[in-house]
Amino acid sequence: MNVSAVDSLLAQMRAAATMAQGGAPLTHSSPSAATPDFSTLLKHSVDQIAQSQSQADSLTQQFTSGSPNVSLSDAMMAMQKATITLQTGIQIRNKVVTAYTDIMNMQV
Repeated sequence: MNVSAVDSLLAQMRAAATMAQGGAPLTHSSPSAATPDFSTLLKHSVDQIAQSQSQADSLTQQFTSGSPNVSLSDAMMAMQKATITLQTGIQIRNKVVTAYTDIMNMQV
């Protein structure tokens, strides 16, 4: 795994941490860009989790089958990235369910 891939991973983790703390996502898009709706964001997030899991599975299978193109560090980094992505998704789901429950329990 090269240095640019690690830098990219760190940037993704920082962006996820900023979003988890309620901050605005760090994007470089123009302000006039259309804001995606919740269902699009949810689908994109679930697709990212699935893609991360499948990439980790693929690299793990390639490493265990003895492929010379995949190193142990690549497989381990992919597995850790998939785990972190899944845990982030679970934590976001828990926060959304808690917020929904709090809203439903409010007296009107």
